[in-house]
Amino acid sequence: MKITVACAQVRVQPGRPEVNTRKALEYIEKAKAEQVDILLLPEQMLPGYLLGDLWEQKAFLKDCESYGKDLIAATDGICVIFGNIALDPDHVNEDGRIRKYNAAFIAQNGKLLRGGLPYPFISKTALPDYREFDDSRYFHSIAKLLPELHPDTIEDLVRPVEVTIRGEKIKLGVFICEDGWTENYYYNVPALLCKNGAQLLCNISCSPFTLQKNRKRNELFSAQAKKCDLPLLYCNCIGIQNNGKDVFTFDGCSCFYDKDGSLLADAPAFEEALLTGTFDTRTGHLSSKAPVHPMLNETEEIFTSLNYGGREFLKQLGIHKMTIGLSGGIDSAVTAAFYVHILGPENVLLLNIPSQYNSDVTKNLARRMAESLGTNYAVVPIQEIIDKTVEQFNSTRIHNFATGKEQTLQVSPFALENIQARDRGARVIAGMASLWGGGFSCNSNKSEMTVGYATFYGDIAGVAALIGDLWKHQVYALGRYLNEAVYHKEVIPEEVFTIKPSAELSASQTVGKGGDPIIYPYHDYLFRAFIESWYKDAPEEYLSWYLQHTLEEHIGCERGLVDQLFPDAASFINDLERWWNLFCGLSVAKRIQAPPILAISKRAYGYDHRESQLGPYYSRRYLEMKANVLK
Repeated sequence: MKITVACAQVRVQPGRPEVNTRKALEYIEKAKAEQVDILLLPEQMLPGYLLGDLWEQKAFLKDCESYGKDLIAATDGICVIFGNIALDPDHVNEDGRIRKYNAAFIAQNGKLLRGGLPYPFISKTALPDYREFDDSRYFHSIAKLLPELHPDTIEDLVRPVEVTIRGEKIKLGVFICEDGWTENYYYNVPALLCKNGAQLLCNISCSPFTLQKNRKRNELFSAQAKKCDLPLLYCNCIGIQNNGKDVFTFDGCSCFYDKDGSLLADAPAFEEALLTGTFDTRTGHLSSKAPVHPMLNETEEIFTSLNYGGREFLKQLGIHKMTIGLSGGIDSAVTAAFYVHILGPENVLLLNIPSQYNSDVTKNLARRMAESLGTNYAVVPIQEIIDKTVEQFNSTRIHNFATGKEQTLQVSPFALENIQARDRGARVIAGMASLWGGGFSCNSNKSEMTVGYATFYGDIAGVAALIGDLWKHQVYALGRYLNEAVYHKEVIPEEVFTIKPSAELSASQTVGKGGDPIIYPYHDYLFRAFIESWYKDAPEEYLSWYLQHTLEEHIGCERGLVDQLFPDAASFINDLERWWNLFCGLSVAKRIQAPPILAISKRAYGYDHRESQLGPYYSRRYLEMKANVLK
C-alpha cells in the first residue's frame, strides 16, 4: 500500500500557543485537502522551545495542554504527530516542580496512540545541555524513568507507535530532535526503534540554524537511514527564538531520506511549506516529487539567516525604524545597507558624527553611501561638545571631606577617545533615535566583541548587534554580497573595502596611519579559536602550535602570516597574552552588557558562550613552555 506522508514546516512563535495552534490547525486542513495520511509538525509546536522560565508558569502549561486537545480533536481521518509539553501532575522534577516532558503526541481520529511508555506520548531521551540548550533544567527524560518504571532495558520504553491506515498497520519510529544526534549519547534511539520493528523513522525538531549545520545533519540522518534500512522524515520549524542574549533563527530545511540514505527532497530554508511524499509499505521505499535545493555557500547562508532573523526580530519588538551611526567604515556600511534592505530607505536614518579626527575620506564615503541607498542622512559634528566636556572635566574640583583637600582630574588621550565614542552613542545616536522613532543599532563585529574593542555605553549599545557574530572577513564578504547580489550596484563604495579600518578617535589612529590595533587577517582566526573551538583551546595550545610551526594550519589563517607578523617567540607571546588578557578580562563585562546578538556560528557571545568574570588563566604547561622559549 502507498500512503501519503508530509512534513508541515511552519513558523513557530515562542510563548504563543494560541497562535501556533491556529497555524497547526491550518496545516492539518491543508494536509487533509491533499489526502495526507500521516502529518508531522515540529517539536514543541504549540509552546515554542526557548522560553526560559516561562516553562515554570502553571497557567501557561495548562494552556499548552488545552490547546493540544484542540489539535487532537482535529485529527479525524488523519494521523498527526506534533510536539508539545507533557505534564505528569503526580510526580515532580528534581527541583520540586511539576514533572514535564518534551513530548511528541501521535493523534489519529481524535485519540492518542502509545509507544513503549505508560503515557500517551513519546518523550525525548537525549536532553541537550550544551550551547544555548538547557533542557535538563526543565524536562524529564526516558533515561531518568528507567529506575522508576523498572523495565529490563531502555528498549522496553523506546518502541514504535502502531497506526492503522486504510486497514493496514504501520509502525512509526517517532523520535525528537536531539535523539537523532546520536554520536555522543549513550542511547541510540533510531537504532532502538529499528530493532523494535519500526517501518518509518519520523523525527520532529526545533533545531536552530548554524553555519554549515545542514551538511552535518544530512550526513548524520543519511547514515542513520542507511544503517537502519528505513526511510526517515525530518520535520523542522522556521521562525526566531531567543534566550535573552542570543537570537536564533530556525531555517526549517525539513527533508526526506530514503532507506538507502539518499536525500530525496527538502523544504526551502526560512519558508513555510508542506513537504509531501509517498511511502510504499510493500517495498519500504519513500519517494517525493519535491526538489532538493542547492546548498548555499557561507556568505549566502549568512545573508539569508541575518536577513530573516533581522526582519523577524524587529517585527517581534515592534520596531519599524532604525537609526545607525555611519562612519564610512565597513561595519557601519554593512549594517546600514542591511537595515535599509529590511525596513526600506524611508525608515532608516543614517548619522555621520565627525570630530576633528575624522578624515574627509570617511566623511565623503558615508555621504556617498547614504546617497546611493536613497535613505535619510544627517551630519552631527561633535567637536564643540567634546571640547566643552574636556574643559568641564579638567576644571571640576573634587573635594575630600575627610582631609579638606581639593583636586582636579585631567582628561588623558585614552579617556578622550572614550568620551568621543560615548558622545556619539549615548547622546547623539540614542537621542536622535528617540526623535526619529524606533531603535538604534550596535555595529560591533565579533572580533571587536572578543577583545572588548568598544566603549561602554558608546559603540556597544543598541537594540541588537546584527553583525555581532561575524568576524571581520565575513563582514567584508557580506558587504560584497550586498553590492552584487542584493542591490546589484555599488551601494557600499569600493574604497570602504580597501581603506585601513580605524576608529578615528585620535591623531595617531586614522585611516591614513595607525588604524585598528587588530590585524584582522591573523587575529580574526586566532580570536575564532578562542571562542568557537569546540574543545576550548587556550594559550597552551597556541604556543605549542607556534613552536611546532603548525599554528596557521590549526587556526585557519593564511600560511606564512605568523612569521611576517612576529620576528621571534617573544613578540608572539606578547601579542597572544595581550589579547588573551583582554578576552578574559574587561571584555567579559562588555559582552554581558552588549545588545542581543543574532547567532549564526558554532558559538555566539551571550548565553550560547557561557562565561564568568574570572580573569585570564594560564596553564602550568604554558608557563613552562614560555619560560623555556624566552631563555
